Amino acid sequence: MGVERLRKGRQLTNTPLDITTDGAIQIWTIDLPDVGNAITGTDLVAAFDAAVDAANADPQVRAIILTGAGRIFSAGGNVREMADGEGLFGLDGVDQRHGYADGIQRIPRAMLRCEVPVIGAVNGAAVGAGCDLAMMCDIRIAAESAFFAESFVQLGLIPGDGGSWFLQRVVGYQRAAEMTFTGDRVDSATALEWGIVGRVVPDDELLAEARSLAQRIAKNPGHALRMAKRLLTESRTSTLDSVLNLAAAMQPLAHQTDEHRERVARWAKR
Repeated sequence: MGVERLRKGRQLTNTPLDITTDGAIQIWTIDLPDVGNAITGTDLVAAFDAAVDAANADPQVRAIILTGAGRIFSAGGNVREMADGEGLFGLDGVDQRHGYADGIQRIPRAMLRCEVPVIGAVNGAAVGAGCDLAMMCDIRIAAESAFFAESFVQLGLIPGDGGSWFLQRVVGYQRAAEMTFTGDRVDSATALEWGIVGRVVPDDELLAEARSLAQRIAKNPGHALRMAKRLLTESRTSTLDSVLNLAAAMQPLAHQTDEHRERVARWAKR
């Protein structure tokens, strides 16, 4: 999948992840509305992998909006496939283990290595793996009708896709434990109170609000955005000394760019 394909607007058709490019902003839409935008099958996993790699390789991409087609962000795993024993759910235990590692778990790894800031525009239900996918975004905006549910235990399951790692980094251990152990829904107003989302907007204003935020991000130099995101990501697990050392290595690179010099010169004239 070449970078040029993604530079020319709506290019990834007939795939479960529709990608539209608008200048420095990409909109990724999970396009499986018939199954509630479930995170299912190898095609969607491969699409996320490819989309992240392509965005990382394209210095013109400065912000990404992730949303779902229709009225659901993502219903998570495909429960019908579980009930019917199809795909991954038809394998024995050992093969299922490898199926998770080589399948859905590629998505959190891809999202974590994404260098570009990602805004989750949560347009409806974000359930199970769909809830976890929202937590993998850097920033979340919710429609009023949206809700979140870490619902695995209600099906006798556990978060198998990295949710136990991402969720508590968003809401803290206690809230994450409550969501994980009960599987209860968290409506958009509560999500705002808990810090799951940064803002809640009327449903019909969601994408406009996400675009506005993406534009405010994308006006900044891409190299600075990517390095700043790397520092934030590393700060989740690294020591202060490690982060300071990384910043000391990155900052001289930023000082040498034309964008830095031009912007400093403009500020100095004010």
